[in-house]
Amino acid sequence: MEEDIRRRLTQVAVLLGAVLSVGTAGYMLVEGWSAFDALYMTVITVGTVGYGETNPLNTPGRVFTIFLILMGLGVTAYAFSQLTAILVEGGLSNVMRRKKMEQRIKALEQHFIISGLGHTGRVILEELTSTKRPVVIIERDAEKAAELEREGLLVVHGDALHDEVLERTGIKRARGIFCTLGNDQDNIVLALAAKEFNPAVRVVSELHEPRHRDRLARCGADAVVSSPHIGGLRLASEMVRPITVSFLDSMIRDRSYTYRFEEVSVAAGSRLVGRPLGRLEVCGRAPAVVAVKESKSGRYSINPPEEQALEAGDVLVVLGSTEEIARLKAAV
Repeated sequence: MEEDIRRRLTQVAVLLGAVLSVGTAGYMLVEGWSAFDALYMTVITVGTVGYGETNPLNTPGRVFTIFLILMGLGVTAYAFSQLTAILVEGGLSNVMRRKKMEQRIKALEQHFIISGLGHTGRVILEELTSTKRPVVIIERDAEKAAELEREGLLVVHGDALHDEVLERTGIKRARGIFCTLGNDQDNIVLALAAKEFNPAVRVVSELHEPRHRDRLARCGADAVVSSPHIGGLRLASEMVRPITVSFLDSMIRDRSYTYRFEEVSVAAGSRLVGRPLGRLEVCGRAPAVVAVKESKSGRYSINPPEEQALEAGDVLVVLGSTEEIARLKAAV
C-alpha cells in the first residue's frame, strides 16, 4: 500500500513538473520572455486563475497557450483524481497510522516479540497483554497484519526470517522473542538471527519435532517448549490433581482474575538487600513469596522462612495480583 501511494504521488509530481517545464520553455522560445515571466504565465494558465496575460501575446503565443491549457487541464484532472483516490481508499491515513506505530516501536525497550500469530502465538499474546507487557507482533500475512493494526496492536508486516523485518521490531532493545513459526527449521534460523542481533535477548521457541530440541538449544534458544508434551502433562494433571489445575487455570483464563506467579529479581543496589523476607517494605499488601532462587548456590528455597535475608542477585518467585507484584518490583 505504501509503495503504491509513493508511486502515484511520484507520477503526479513528474507530470506537473513536465507541464511547468514545457510551458516555461515554450513561452521563452515563442515569445522570448524571461524565465520568471514564462514560469509565472505557465502557472496562472495551468491554474486557470484568470489574472490576464503577463505580456501581450502574438498569434503563435496564443496557439501555444491553447495547447498548454488543454494539456494542463488533463494533467490537473489526473492529479486530483489520484489524490482523491488515495484519500477515499484510506491509503494516506493508513500510511500515517503505520508511521505513528513505527515511532511507538522505536520508543520501546525491554519489550517482547512474537513471530507468527498462529494458535500458540495467540495464547502468548493474550497473556502478555493481560499482564500489560509491551509486545510487537511479526505477521507475514498482509490482511492479518492490517486487522491486528486496527485492534491497536503493534505489528510489523513481513517475514520474521528477514533481517530488515527483525530490525524494525526493535530486536536489539527487546527483552525476549517467541519463535512460534510453523516448523522447527524456521525457528532455528530465527533463534540464530535473534542472538546475532542481540546476544542478551531471551529466546523461547516452540518445538514441533522432539529430534530438533538439542539443535534449537545449540542455535540460541534459551528455552524449548513442546506443545504436545505440555498438553500431555496437562491431561495427566487434570486427572490426578483437578483442583490445583483449576486454580492455576483460573489465574490465566479468567480476565477478572489478576493473580499471577511472577519472578522478581533483587538488584545489587536495592535497599532491601540484607533485610529478612518478613520485613519487606511494600506500600500496601505484599505478594506471597513461594520460593527464592539463591544467587550463590543457584538452588531454590521453597516456602522460605520469614527470617531468610535477601541477597543481591536473588530471584523471588511470588504469587499475587499484578498491582501487588508491580509494587514489590518498585520496592526491590
